[in-house]
Amino acid sequence: MKAASLYDAKTHLSALLSDVEAGDEVVITRHGKPVARLVAAEQPVRREPGDWRSLPAWAGFTYDPAVFAPLSAEEAAAEGWEA
Repeated sequence: MKAASLYDAKTHLSALLSDVEAGDEVVITRHGKPVARLVAAEQPVRREPGDWRSLPAWAGFTYDPAVFAPLSAEEAAAEGWEA
């Protein structure tokens, strides 16, 4: 872990960011007291379409097209909808 004064952080920010990218942690101090910490940002997780299919909760999932089929006039009337 490195420490840098506020003045050094402002004048050498690019170098400090290079150190952080390399895995170091930089603490910025003001009057010798720590006020901030520079750490590497987490990289976003790359997701692909359909990744949800590999989750355990979706292991036995099957698509039933009848769920989204339009209702017949008789089914709509039974549900209380006007045909």
